[in-house]
Amino acid sequence: MKLVACPDCHAQYDVSSAVAPSFACHCGHLLETRALTPVDAEIHRCAACGAHVGEKARSCDYCGAAVVRDPAPRSLICPECFARNTEASRFCVACGVAFQPQTIPCTGRELPCPACDVAMPPGMVAAVPVSECRECHGLWAPGSHFDRLIERAAQARRSAGASAAAPRVRRGTPSPEQLRYRKCPECRGFMLRRNFRRASGVILDVCREHGTWLDADEIEEIAGFILSGGAITSVVDDEHRKADALAAAARLRVSRDVSSHSLLRPRRGSLLELLLDILT
Repeated sequence: MKLVACPDCHAQYDVSSAVAPSFACHCGHLLETRALTPVDAEIHRCAACGAHVGEKARSCDYCGAAVVRDPAPRSLICPECFARNTEASRFCVACGVAFQPQTIPCTGRELPCPACDVAMPPGMVAAVPVSECRECHGLWAPGSHFDRLIERAAQARRSAGASAAAPRVRRGTPSPEQLRYRKCPECRGFMLRRNFRRASGVILDVCREHGTWLDADEIEEIAGFILSGGAITSVVDDEHRKADALAAAARLRVSRDVSSHSLLRPRRGSLLELLLDILT
């Protein structure tokens, strides 16, 4: 977790998943998402309850929690005094401020839906920035946030346990359907189609530069695939690697053939003859 605090209203935000270099606080103050520089401060407070602890105390006299003095595991930086704390800390061990991060206010712009072209407002799902279409209920996960979104969905399913309905799982090769190449809502270029983990049967639309598009219910199907033990088996992985190697070799041969053909054959006099030559 990476926290920043507003100097005006002292609201705290977890910016570990922030994409933009800055954002506006609820009070209007502009905050930067850059990492804070930690300081080695003396420990005066319990990280669990905030009570005072002795200079050499190894545990809190009030709640019994252990006092961690080793700086190695203390990676959380207090947004107020910049002291090092453990990730599980509820209070700063130096100044005693409580860690209560809020959701970053949505300041992104609307994007066109890749499926139905309706404007998608920016939002948050499980503390992950996304854009959701109100018509088809698809989700756009910008940048590298797709992995975090799937991880949160799988955690939610796992926490629900037996009370949750059995997740839908496709597995294997996708069922025959009308092939549609969708455009990235950012660059408007056609996205690649990718079978999640090569064996799930869930086809994703991916722009390598800007993000991943999920149709309605696909996030649930992916979470179900993960929780049911879905993974790439060694046999399937070897087959895909061989296929990728053969495809790469074929592309290289075609490229070489075209290059040698264009260099060895004399140029034609007319455009029509040149086109016929290329087709031949």
